[in-house]
Amino acid sequence: MATVNVIARPAFNFGIAQFAANVKAAFARRAEYNRVVRELEGLSNRELADLGIARSMITEIARQAAK
Repeated sequence: MATVNVIARPAFNFGIAQFAANVKAAFARRAEYNRVVRELEGLSNRELADLGIARSMITEIARQAAK
């Protein structure tokens, strides 16, 4: 009787190209987050108040901008 060995392949098909695209997108989101934080932290409290932004809201605003 003959036997056959079958090597199971993973069910996901991400591949290197998809992985690279995901990493690139993550870096782009992080860069956008950092840019928004830098810009808002550079404003004075008065300028932030004129925009209706509290200094404690900066990270959340940056997080939303980076989505």
